Amino acid sequence: MTAWSEWPAPAKLNLFLQITGRRPDGYHTLQSVFRLLEWGDTVRLRVRNDGRVCRVGESVPGVAEQDDLLVRAAIALQRATNCKLGADISVEKRIPAGGGFGGGSSDAATVLVALDRLWGTHLGTDRLAELGLALGADVPVFVRGDNAWAEGVGEIITPIALPPAWYVIADPGVHVPTASLFQIPELTRDSPPATMRDFVSGAVPGNAFEPLLRRREPAVQAAFDALAHIGTPRLTGTGSGLFVEFADRESAGSALARLRKGAPQLVAWSAAGASVSPLRRALSPAR
Repeated sequence: MTAWSEWPAPAKLNLFLQITGRRPDGYHTLQSVFRLLEWGDTVRLRVRNDGRVCRVGESVPGVAEQDDLLVRAAIALQRATNCKLGADISVEKRIPAGGGFGGGSSDAATVLVALDRLWGTHLGTDRLAELGLALGADVPVFVRGDNAWAEGVGEIITPIALPPAWYVIADPGVHVPTASLFQIPELTRDSPPATMRDFVSGAVPGNAFEPLLRRREPAVQAAFDALAHIGTPRLTGTGSGLFVEFADRESAGSALARLRKGAPQLVAWSAAGASVSPLRRALSPAR
């Protein structure tokens, strides 16, 4: 076995999210903008020569190792390339589960991208994104590593340039199962399609799930109220996580200090928006 190597798995924010329709297969079509962050998990990998893929350390509670998304990502790459190598996989988790920050999807994408490098399989970004889509709708965004305008079920991705920004982020601690959210009758499923120009001008709605979660989850409403004292809160993804955008680090830091003073019980932190994924930067030098 080789030595361990470390790879970033950045979190994301959905700067808006709306549902535009429903396909015959039951999947919803959506539009969103994914903002990658300079903060997230750290995935550690060690190449094995015996072909085994092993999760080292804690997995998701109640999930068998063979069902672990990171293990599934490695095995998918093995099968797609007939690679005879294996890997030990370990994750230092910082991204809260169920918050809508993309932690599981980002971890899986990092496994795909980093093992493609470490195993020398050279599958290429398009094929890796295709493998990622079979693991989860958000995985291709992390594989490609750009801030992105997303459509379809999340698989139609167009890179988008976003200005520098900092975010105060809060985790109300509510684990939201995505599948159940999509079944709520009050969910708006027929928003008119927006354009990138609409987004840039601020003429798109917020997050279709925000009013539902604020009504159904008191902790989300309490976090929203606390964040409203420092700016305009927004929900990310289909989770319970909330964020407020700021122009620079100093503004975000000052706002975070005020938030912690006014709502000391709320788990909150600040993070910078990334122009490209930290994972892509990690791939640039020879490893």
